[in-house]
Amino acid sequence: MLEFFGISDEGLITFLSALIAAVSFMAFASMFLDKEEKKERYKDIVQKRRRALYEDAKAGRDRTIVTDKELSARESMAMLYKMQDLLGAQGKKIRNMMVQAGYRSPKAPINFMVARVGLPVFFLVFSFLVFSALPEERQFSKMVQLCVYFGGFAFGFFLPGIIIKNQIQKRQQDMELSFPDALDMMLICVQGGIGLEQTIDRISNEIVEQAPILAEELGILSAEMSMLNNRRAALADFARRLGNPAAKSFTTALVQAEQYGTSVSQALRILSEELRDIRMQRAEEKAMSLPPKLTVPMILFFLPSLFVIILGPVGIQISNM
Repeated sequence: MLEFFGISDEGLITFLSALIAAVSFMAFASMFLDKEEKKERYKDIVQKRRRALYEDAKAGRDRTIVTDKELSARESMAMLYKMQDLLGAQGKKIRNMMVQAGYRSPKAPINFMVARVGLPVFFLVFSFLVFSALPEERQFSKMVQLCVYFGGFAFGFFLPGIIIKNQIQKRQQDMELSFPDALDMMLICVQGGIGLEQTIDRISNEIVEQAPILAEELGILSAEMSMLNNRRAALADFARRLGNPAAKSFTTALVQAEQYGTSVSQALRILSEELRDIRMQRAEEKAMSLPPKLTVPMILFFLPSLFVIILGPVGIQISNM
């Protein structure tokens, strides 16, 4: 009988079976927990936006959308606007980047700018401490140290921007994949006689599990369209938050449909077909770029193994002879 730290083989098998069953149950339950978490996050974001709009309307402030010079009293921070006034257009660009990356806190631009200043200093000081801790016989030349200092400073300066841009790219790719399907569902609701605000609110509730990012943005859009009098400003803010061509086309189509009295359903149908064609074209481009990308890994990893398998027995036979 086998022994494993004093446990019999039957006890070990029982323990492993129970562990596998527990892990399987946790993996199965995590799917439902993740769905509930997405729903709670969606409700929290939309309710906060509705509450902020209601408080502004109750206080008698005629405010439509958060603009470059106007914020609610709760969100305004003198330090943020002083820094943005100093940076000018760059401050506006940073705030738009934070919103497009999903960071809606008014402190996000300040945190980004502090990271832009603090990380280069941190890497510079860290590099200096590392070189100072080395013994005399293992010291690098001055040129190498200067290159490391400059590289660390540059890496710390560009790192926050790279992270934010990657986050924006991931969010936009996720929304572009789910946007055509959402437009198809909107088209069905509009053709059924449901208003545009109710349509957007209903679709945002329906897609919260499959596309939580797009659901959050549509939920905020529905809150702004229902609580505010300026529908065009709400749509323009939606396009600014997303920052991708699909949202801008959606905004333009709805604004033109409202301005010229054309059919909203026709605009949604055409836009859905265009976005679906664009999605298919990008998928085909990725499929066409796959063979060149696989060439180098195949040469480095696949062909040597193939040569060993084919020529190995022949080499062994020749050596034996």
